[in-house]
Amino acid sequence: MNKLQTLIEEKVGWLIVLTVLVVSVAMFVEILPLMFQKSVTQPIEGVKPYTALQLAGRDIYVREGCYTCHSQMIRPFRAETERYGHYSVAGESVYDRPFQWGSKRTGPDLARVGGRYSDEWHRAHMTRPQDVVPESIMPPFPWLAANKVDAEAMPAHMAALRKLGVPYTDAEIAGAAAAVEGKTEMDAIIAYLQGLGLALKNKR
Repeated sequence: MNKLQTLIEEKVGWLIVLTVLVVSVAMFVEILPLMFQKSVTQPIEGVKPYTALQLAGRDIYVREGCYTCHSQMIRPFRAETERYGHYSVAGESVYDRPFQWGSKRTGPDLARVGGRYSDEWHRAHMTRPQDVVPESIMPPFPWLAANKVDAEAMPAHMAALRKLGVPYTDAEIAGAAAAVEGKTEMDAIIAYLQGLGLALKNKR
């Protein structure tokens, strides 16, 4: 055993070969089967592609780094489901690129935040978080109320997502610019947040 261990640790070539072998076995056993399961690759009932305004809001959410403090993955533990709601399932996120899953929670998980608060609450929270949650350490995002959504970019964005499998229609893509025309980035990110987790929100 000591000779084998020495061979692996001292011979880089063997270490690389064996590492690739282990990763390959793990892929065939764990990852490959998931690619053929409908529960992972197909949307669950009630899940629809983001509207143009929600999609713009999701882009802003990613741009501002909201994911660095908020996860969107409720794990199947009682402590989490009691606080946040039904645990997350893959079929909810089939239209997300990239996924917002993870375990980093400086702030609360947002997987089921849709409909939990009013639009006015979100607007106040984004403008000055401590006005609605005094103990919050979240920074303010007041510029979102002043910035306008880039309407001209939305049709191309949705068309690109359709090539990746998101079932946007020609009409939805053609009307994307008009759907967000004049909307602020604050409007967009609120629309995105209000749509999160509604398909399974009331299921326990």
